[in-house]
Amino acid sequence: MNTPENLLMVEKLADRLLCAHSIAQLILPYDLRQKSRQRVVLENGMEVGLMLPHGTVLRDGDVLEAVNGLKIEVKAAIEDLSAVIASDQTLLLRACYHLGSRHVPAQIKENRISYHQDHVLDDMLQRLGLEVLHYSGTFEPESGAYPGSSHHHLY
Repeated sequence: MNTPENLLMVEKLADRLLCAHSIAQLILPYDLRQKSRQRVVLENGMEVGLMLPHGTVLRDGDVLEAVNGLKIEVKAAIEDLSAVIASDQTLLLRACYHLGSRHVPAQIKENRISYHQDHVLDDMLQRLGLEVLHYSGTFEPESGAYPGSSHHHLY
């Protein structure tokens, strides 16, 4: 394990378009992709420290650049998810309302809403008349209405 003195630091995102290929990969679930300061282990076993600007949320395909120039591709981990699928748009809007009022991160696609598996949320949505499906996949929820402040209310 690297000590803080010799830990390779990552402090910025690289421009995806300028990176022909990365030479390292970092696979993280969504909960860890929204932490801007943490110690992580790359797929090659190398440990690095993330010191990204506060509020940074990493997305699948983002490229990080370490202080030594190492390019690291971010990959979304496979996670256990729940989804509701419906052709009734009013029902989906009701689901969005109830998930949003609980500040639940949600991935919204046409006729589909996905969220981290949670039996309490599953039960709530079933009571609204939606069928809940469980699956494994990558999770890329909506980023929020306020750029750079996805977890803070503005009053």
